[in-house]
Amino acid sequence: MPSSPTPSRLKKEFAAYLTLEKGAGVNTLEAYTDDVDKLMNYLTTAGPGGTPIAPTDVDTSTLRLFLGELNDLGISPRSRARILSGIRSLFRFMRAEGYIEVDPTAMLEAPSIGKHLPEVLSVDEIDRMIAAIDMNTPEGERNRAIIETLYGCGLRVSELVNLEVSRLRLDRGYLGVTGKGSKERLVPLSPVAADAISTYLNNTRADLTVKPGQENFVFLNRRGSHLTRVMIFYIVKSLAERAGITKEISPHTLRHSFATHLLEGGANLRAIQQMLGHESIATTEIYLHLDTTRLRHEILTYHPRNRR
Repeated sequence: MPSSPTPSRLKKEFAAYLTLEKGAGVNTLEAYTDDVDKLMNYLTTAGPGGTPIAPTDVDTSTLRLFLGELNDLGISPRSRARILSGIRSLFRFMRAEGYIEVDPTAMLEAPSIGKHLPEVLSVDEIDRMIAAIDMNTPEGERNRAIIETLYGCGLRVSELVNLEVSRLRLDRGYLGVTGKGSKERLVPLSPVAADAISTYLNNTRADLTVKPGQENFVFLNRRGSHLTRVMIFYIVKSLAERAGITKEISPHTLRHSFATHLLEGGANLRAIQQMLGHESIATTEIYLHLDTTRLRHEILTYHPRNRR
């Protein structure tokens, strides 16, 4: 068995494994290495009398205590489950490399998170958000294009901020994006979204002084650099507030709304899976539960036998 690696060396080897062998994207790499950092920080004082525990000496009991501490810190079950996913990957890597003989996560139970039904906007609410955009500002055309693209294509926010001009096919009605795991896919583009993007590119964006290296990004800030995910979050929240929408929403809400409205309109679940870039149909099936929940609400509200 190879000698026990130091925590810093282990983290570097694990990051290289995720990148080179698993093809992990930037967001996945950041999330998993952050999960490992949390565990490594915990292990520095997890032994008897506050002594450190080496990663190769970790057992299932230690990991249960680690997850318990996350719970005590108020971290939600969903976040704990995601952290556990990163930790599982680490110990599978260590076992494959021969650093450990037994994977301590094999008998570890994941936190119960239940079925999460995402918030969804109505078509009217989305129209109100677009109407709330101040088209007299330099950012007006850009923000309209952002909302139309998020809702009209169902993009993840990471896919939106990294959208490239060279991958737009506005005349053919589609665009190319790089999704989770660096997987490429083509996404159909509605005429409304295509028109909003084209207007922005030909007017507001054409007048910007673009910073070197940023030329291929579609959505830029006023300084000529591509937008961050945080900025997209701010734009969406701000427009929702102006539109009088009190729901707790984020850029991902527009993606949920895209999928839900397609399903309500009769779209095939497999087609929605492909457009969203879901690896598993099980991920897309949450929209079936969402649709059923809304249907039940409608029946309980409007059926004459349920009225008082």
